[in-house]
Amino acid sequence: MNADKPPPDRTPDGRYVVIDGRRWRATDPAIPEDVAARLRSHLMTARRGVGAALRAQDSEAERAARDQVQAAKVALGERGTPWWDQSDAERRARWSQGLDALDRASDQEGTSKR
Repeated sequence: MNADKPPPDRTPDGRYVVIDGRRWRATDPAIPEDVAARLRSHLMTARRGVGAALRAQDSEAERAARDQVQAAKVALGERGTPWWDQSDAERRARWSQGLDALDRASDQEGTSKR
């Protein structure tokens, strides 16, 4: 996050951030910061991949990049089963398994930034 910009507002229950008047599911606050940073790195790499695939009109690469975006968002707790409905063990498994899968995929693509 930009150091000059304050964090987005949150709903009173902390489950959502509010950006430009729209609610978005917040990242699971139980994710350790180093893990969350790696997941965000994977997310941004995947988002750049979507843009590159769209510019290249490569539908196969676009699908693969969008799948990576989905995997990162689920691992962060921003999509899929809401993190507040999961046990601590389920939450740890979600982010650990998601990070492992994203790391493996980036290793195969040669884009690892660990």
